[in-house]
Amino acid sequence: MDDDKAYILDLVRKYHQDRAARDFTPGETQLLSSGATLDDDDRVALVEAALEMRIAAGVSSQRFEREFAKFFGLRKAHLTNSGSSANLLALGALTSPLLEEHRLRPGDEVVTVAAGFPTTVNPIVNNGMVPVFVDVELGTYNTTPERVEAAIGPRTKAIMIAHSLGNPYAVAEMAQLAEDRGLFLIEDNCDAVGTTYRGRLTGTFGDLATTSFYPAHHITMGEGGCVTTDNLALARIVESMRDWGRDCWCEPGQDNKCLKRFDQQLGTLPHGYDHKYIFSHVGYNLKSTDLQAALGLSQLRRITEFGALRRRNWARLRELLDGLPGLLMPEPTPGSDPSWFGFVLTVRPDAGFTRKALVDFLESRRISTRRFFGGNLTRHPAYTDVEYRVSGTLDNSDIITEQTFWVGVYPSLTQEMVDYIAETIRGFVLANA
Repeated sequence: MDDDKAYILDLVRKYHQDRAARDFTPGETQLLSSGATLDDDDRVALVEAALEMRIAAGVSSQRFEREFAKFFGLRKAHLTNSGSSANLLALGALTSPLLEEHRLRPGDEVVTVAAGFPTTVNPIVNNGMVPVFVDVELGTYNTTPERVEAAIGPRTKAIMIAHSLGNPYAVAEMAQLAEDRGLFLIEDNCDAVGTTYRGRLTGTFGDLATTSFYPAHHITMGEGGCVTTDNLALARIVESMRDWGRDCWCEPGQDNKCLKRFDQQLGTLPHGYDHKYIFSHVGYNLKSTDLQAALGLSQLRRITEFGALRRRNWARLRELLDGLPGLLMPEPTPGSDPSWFGFVLTVRPDAGFTRKALVDFLESRRISTRRFFGGNLTRHPAYTDVEYRVSGTLDNSDIITEQTFWVGVYPSLTQEMVDYIAETIRGFVLANA
């Protein structure tokens, strides 16, 4: 049987290698804005997990959680079925009755940014709380501790903000602000795995942090996400809410880890009610599978390599595009070393061309572009009837909505491809400025 498995996996590896080679033809080969970088080890890992029929969460999921937490130097990581679910769990954990007077309740406020992706905001709304929107800076595309501090009111209980396209906000100062004001801090680290601020990895400053493993992100499981924390009490709540809300902490297939499975009394249930079916939270089933985790483990070994390639591609674009008229160049947050998710550009008001014209030109040359996610989220129909508060103005968020886009820097882009992207942008700008 082992010989059969080895033979199959050798064939899988050869199959991948035979299909891997692809020539790049400028103007014909599609250059995506983001995408997974997968090798023969990744394909073998997926097939091996499938051969062993590891179709639910199990040994690979548990191993990934341990190794991912170790990467950040944190105590706990809990896999989820998506980054969006990770955000839902992170915010939801703060509503737990176990937090007593510190728990978040409906009507409480959570400070976030208007310019971003909706899944950072939606958990606030879904839990009956009020998002308080603040603006961001152009160039870094992050908000500042000063803006957040000005937004804090008597009902503010938490801060939940994403690091923008791999570029961190001033998260050490944000964490200090949260501590000084008695607020929870959730870092949405989905676009910034491997980024550092003041020499420390993002995702390690907040009470909780989230990650996405969608193919666009730094490493992938196809779908999947994770909640990480150094707080064991919060980790236990996240696990419960992810696993149907149950009070039991046994792994799948495990029984009576607490040695009191039939000897407890919780709620108004009869004494001895099976602990595996006692629910202490209103939860979900948001677990991932071992198929996903097997791919994640294979990808995790390349996380440093991927970060280096993202930095290389971003730096090359920055070098080749620097000084072009009509374009605002992106800037890393002072004190940071971003593991970039994309290269973001804003067309200035006095440019001799529009954002649309430039984007249309790039797309016609097979260079994929993306908007800065939702731009100003308050302008979307989804939030028409949502209660929210705005602190200050959202002027820069509106500029981003109208004038900003980004192109890719992900690891599969070669220097030849990156140079073609830069040359295409330069050619258009210099011909139209």
